[in-house]
Amino acid sequence: MLNQMLTLAMAAEVLFLATPFTAPHSFTKEIEGPACDRAGNVYAVSFARKPTIGRVTPDGKGEVYVEMPEGSLGNGIRFNRAGIMFIADHTGHNILRLDPKTRKIEVLAHEGSMNQPNDIAISRDGTLWASDPNWKASTGQVWRIDRKGRVKRVAADMGTTNGIEVSPDERTLYVNETVQRNVWAFDIQPDGSLANKRLLIQFPDFGMDGMRCDVEGNLYITRHGKGTVAVVSPQGKVLKEVNVLGANPTNLCFGGPDGRTCYVTEVEHGRLVHFRTEHPGREWKMLHSAR
Repeated sequence: MLNQMLTLAMAAEVLFLATPFTAPHSFTKEIEGPACDRAGNVYAVSFARKPTIGRVTPDGKGEVYVEMPEGSLGNGIRFNRAGIMFIADHTGHNILRLDPKTRKIEVLAHEGSMNQPNDIAISRDGTLWASDPNWKASTGQVWRIDRKGRVKRVAADMGTTNGIEVSPDERTLYVNETVQRNVWAFDIQPDGSLANKRLLIQFPDFGMDGMRCDVEGNLYITRHGKGTVAVVSPQGKVLKEVNVLGANPTNLCFGGPDGRTCYVTEVEHGRLVHFRTEHPGREWKMLHSAR
């Protein structure tokens, strides 16, 4: 009976139709992130002014959550299963750690040879994966950061690495290249290295930014310049594209009470938009599973 009720509820709601979540220009043009905590709050970079991180409640009310340290500007944000926030600090060449109990920010990892850590993905065990583009040279690399903050480069000689995500079974790491419009898949080896690099999809036009997986392994990819989120199957087929009400979406995350609300940071109007999906996000399920 419960499954029937859930099926009827899903059939009654409109899926993949974006609507505004926050007011226009509640964030600056540097809006990035975003990430949801276990309570359903959404966090994104540069609320009201930069450099800040804003927190938006499930009903859309925003506030400055923290001020970034001097010289730092956040980009990608992720949470581990203990509720600790991690931030890619692309001006400070850092991965930052924020304890929500104290809101204290500290450096988890610093690597001087990073170009500018951009987006991060997180595995169930707390391992972080960071994309690291060199925009001027149109090149990039990928780093792995363990729970102790030890940093190792796991992919080099790439294009402008940007969006990054782990598959639901944690056997695959996806990395996209904005300028080259490629999405690559790597096998994650038992020792944390990457192998078997292969092209998942190449788009014929427009750039890409952030991307996240749902629990079925579909990739949701922001199409910067096109104003859409592309939903791509694990086999590299575009299943649909969602208009997100602004030409330049930067990143996205899954949240809501059931993990089926996709929140998108949208630069043109400096706001978050959201839409409902068929399946929960991979990371949402990870955060709400037993620790």
